[in-house]
Amino acid sequence: MAAADTQTGKRYTAHVDTFAWDNMPPADQLPEFIFTRPEFQYPERINCVVPFLDRWVAEGRGDAMCMIGPDASYTYRQLYELVNRISNVLVGKLGLVPGGRVLLRSANNPMMVAAYLAIIKAGGVCVATMPLLRAKELIYPIQKAKISLALCDGKLSDELDKAAASAPELKRAVYWGTGKDDSLDALIADASTEFKAVDTAADDICLVAFTSGTTGDPKGTMHFHRDMLAVCDGFARNVLRASPDDRFIGSAPLAFTFGFGGVLFPLHIGASFVVPEKSTPDDLAKEIAKHKVTVTFTAPTAYRAILSKIDQYDLSSLRKCVSAGETLPKGTFDAWHKATGIKLMDGIGGTEMLHIFICAIEDEIRPGSTGKPVPGYEAKIVDDEGRDVPPGSMGRLAVRGPTGCKYMADPRQTKYVENGWNLTGDTFVMDEDGYFWYQSRSDDMIVSAGYNIAGPDVEAALLTHEAVAEAGVVGCPDADRGMIVKAYVVLAPGHAASDALVAELQNHVKREIAPFKYPRAIEFVSQLPKTQTGKLQRFALRKLAAETASVAAA
Repeated sequence: MAAADTQTGKRYTAHVDTFAWDNMPPADQLPEFIFTRPEFQYPERINCVVPFLDRWVAEGRGDAMCMIGPDASYTYRQLYELVNRISNVLVGKLGLVPGGRVLLRSANNPMMVAAYLAIIKAGGVCVATMPLLRAKELIYPIQKAKISLALCDGKLSDELDKAAASAPELKRAVYWGTGKDDSLDALIADASTEFKAVDTAADDICLVAFTSGTTGDPKGTMHFHRDMLAVCDGFARNVLRASPDDRFIGSAPLAFTFGFGGVLFPLHIGASFVVPEKSTPDDLAKEIAKHKVTVTFTAPTAYRAILSKIDQYDLSSLRKCVSAGETLPKGTFDAWHKATGIKLMDGIGGTEMLHIFICAIEDEIRPGSTGKPVPGYEAKIVDDEGRDVPPGSMGRLAVRGPTGCKYMADPRQTKYVENGWNLTGDTFVMDEDGYFWYQSRSDDMIVSAGYNIAGPDVEAALLTHEAVAEAGVVGCPDADRGMIVKAYVVLAPGHAASDALVAELQNHVKREIAPFKYPRAIEFVSQLPKTQTGKLQRFALRKLAAETASVAAA
């Protein structure tokens, strides 16, 4: 699928700086890419910002509302002009050449969206980072991706300045919102509002998204221009099925690919989206009511939190709600449906795959199931040796489609991709009808006295009890059983920890699911460890459980 020069036969690329492509996995380690459906037939050369943004101005829709921020709103033409100003500065004043990597550091705001698109339009490779990362966490992607230029919100300058002092690769950091003469705002003030998108290849790299690093050093996942379009033509077109009249909002950081999908999807169809300054469940609900949002993307924990105060907000404008980032408990699905009449669309995606690849269309949802492969993707269940297993059997999820894993110079590529399939690290069961049922992350399976117990299964059961606000379940070392199921529980307001409540919750789980799965230990905590994207850090709970067991055994 690589674009090739018709005269030389060599792969065409607009990249002058070829570092990213030079650090692609070898061809025999790449997944198989599938483009059989007509919507995935992309030209050999395409800069994805053109169909996302430029096309709407060219087609006369420039005055349509596009992006709504806390302090200002932008039509498609206004965002187009802002993006062009930044692209001109990147190329003309900051020396960016096609293929050059640019670190982007910001909380969710309109300038981050514009900078993200400008980097790609100028032929650069965007490396967006989570706003809460500290200096030592920023040094790794700077050095791994050989980044020499950064664009950063001035409010986050401290940690980036510290990182730059220890990462000589970073030659220049440009901040916005500082009011200084060398700020990005000042640099773009007199820049042209016209910029011709760099004529990139469809398989030129435009994004490096680093994983959270929960299993070692973060992995740099590389994505092509065509990938940005493929997730829109796959999940958004065929499953989400939004319209240009829709208004989107999400709570995830835009540096997280799930979060940026909430920008790409509306841009792809000429719809509008809200970029909230704050993204707590309360803030999200307030923004939905204020701006009459119709489509929302957030995690199950946020939906649960909103449910507890749902009478305080007018959510009547909502018509589509997507849940991802962690498994969606059936109890949360049922409660949201009862309160709003909307079926939560549960989806599983991954940074390696860019966005959601399994999800059910609304009228085909089976509560508790993640759904079916997004049109254009294929999925199956395999055993530890990579062999297909029959329906009803638990095993590893394997998937392939128009997007796939491309780690930057990382030997872990061979662990994620086997025989052309992406192995996501999730344990699933596929039923006779082709629906996929999530069990756990493959490393979250608890083996207790010979039984395989999925931690999320126990969490879902606990969450159906009125006293439980949040729950995290892991295996705890045990001399007799190898492992026991241990639950860490955050109580709902009005409930107090007690031995009686422990017994009540244990009996509740026994009634909800197979009795052998019940948590033999329950510890009440004030909060659960989570990633910056709101995912439960079960590895942190496993470590805590192991330490507790060691102390008890001493």
